[in-house]
Amino acid sequence: MNSTNRRNFLRTAIAATTGTILVSPVLAGIAEKKSPFKISLAEWSYHKALRANEMTNLEFPVIARKMGIGGVEYVNQFFKDKAKDENYLGELKKICKNEGVESVLIMCDGEGMMGHPEKAERLKTVENHKRWVDAAAFLGCHSIRVNAASRGEYEEQQKLAADGLRMLCEYGDTKKINIIVENHGGLSSNGNWLAGVMKMVDHKRVGTLPDFGNFYINRKTGEEFDRYEGMELLMPFAKGVSAKSNVFDAEGNERNMDYYRIMRIVKDAGYKGFVGVEYEGSELSEKEGIIATKKLLEKVFATL
Repeated sequence: MNSTNRRNFLRTAIAATTGTILVSPVLAGIAEKKSPFKISLAEWSYHKALRANEMTNLEFPVIARKMGIGGVEYVNQFFKDKAKDENYLGELKKICKNEGVESVLIMCDGEGMMGHPEKAERLKTVENHKRWVDAAAFLGCHSIRVNAASRGEYEEQQKLAADGLRMLCEYGDTKKINIIVENHGGLSSNGNWLAGVMKMVDHKRVGTLPDFGNFYINRKTGEEFDRYEGMELLMPFAKGVSAKSNVFDAEGNERNMDYYRIMRIVKDAGYKGFVGVEYEGSELSEKEGIIATKKLLEKVFATL
């Protein structure tokens, strides 16, 4: 992507906040003050632009703020080699401070299986994640999101995942960083399984990041855990919430799920804090999908 196209993308992404679909930061702030929830932006929502080098991780907080969003959720793969680079992290922290944007969490992938059947591999996975715990602490995040992947039978996978998570939680405790698990495929998308893992870990730093849409246990076969039951099971352990979206109807509602019902579950669980916009659809552009999700959340928040 040449520099001219990249500049054009950035100008589009941070366009003026007037119009029918983009809510101004001032109005958004007013809406959020009436609610126990705040809106953050999951970096994965812009994964296409990031992979195409149309924007960078350093520009992500700036774009979020221009869209009226005051919290950011990073994805480690977009600054994979920077976890220990204090100059880079310092620049990112400075940008967030200047923009008035809060660093919420880092979503970590590609660092190994937290519940690997082999003890040595679980230990390696824990070691791989420590640098992201450190980076999260440096940036002022409250958590890193990890994957509770494992192999074997149902209960054995629970025990293995709990073992890896407990070890990482012990390190997270030294940095005051939570270790949270998303329903992210396989048994982790089974609400009963993941809730059981949380109980097994039994550590104040462990928690969940319930994702509205990630309840597919096996996408090939179509096996899926009921999303509403899953949210009810995972919310008691939640330290974050991910508002997944893909497609919208003519009224601006998510076509595949009832945001009103889900957010009532979130509220009834006593959760307060950030709800992360994570648009993953293709019918709208990334920017349009983020705006549509943000608008829907604000509409829902006003009814709670």
